[in-house]
Amino acid sequence: MRSVVMIPARYGSSRYPGKPLVPLLGKPMILWVAELSARAVGAENVYVATEDRRIVEVVEAAGFQSVMTTDDALTGTDRLAQAAEQVEADIYINVQGDEPLADPADILKVRDAKLAYMDAIINGVSWVGDNEDPHSVNIPKVITNERDELVYMSWVALPGFKDAKCAPKRYKKQVCIYAFTLEELAAFRAFGRKSELEHAEDIEILRFLELGKTIRMVETQPGSLAVDVPEDVEKVEEALKRMVREI
Repeated sequence: MRSVVMIPARYGSSRYPGKPLVPLLGKPMILWVAELSARAVGAENVYVATEDRRIVEVVEAAGFQSVMTTDDALTGTDRLAQAAEQVEADIYINVQGDEPLADPADILKVRDAKLAYMDAIINGVSWVGDNEDPHSVNIPKVITNERDELVYMSWVALPGFKDAKCAPKRYKKQVCIYAFTLEELAAFRAFGRKSELEHAEDIEILRFLELGKTIRMVETQPGSLAVDVPEDVEKVEEALKRMVREI
């Protein structure tokens, strides 16, 4: 069975236009992500899905493959669904284009979970760290049942509690590595709009709950630093320097 990594990379980001091409230690961020993905599945199985020719030129000049999508995709997963129509594979792994410190081992862990549970969506999850605030609206919190299946995901701290003595000792958070089949991506896109919960939370995986899909959460590393806004670049570059020294 063929597994490919698809990296959604939108040039027209509202918060940070041109973000995929921002230089990190002199290299465009999208290439950092493509290279770590290649360490997991091989460069021949890495694709960048984008609406912008500037990203295509950078990616292809570095020897990676690109897939053009429209500029009106509702979400990164909708963009992935468009791209998947152009690439034949059994498993499509979504790795976010703004996380140049993602662990290749976690990509393989998500892939292997998908191979074991082909009828379920696979998503990464980890524990909120002691240095993180579970009430932060920048951390998507996850609640699962005892079978490690997603019950709900929200920006508010979940699960809630009525009595303080019942408060959870720690919280789970989403790690943005996913695995899908072509049929699952096609159904997601065919929904045609954001679901009500997806729209309210601005968390796209919630759309799969409306489709009746089981979402299996797989524990990964706590998650890497992402570049969401220009202010994130400096701390990500420092982390990349440490990573390069360790390799």
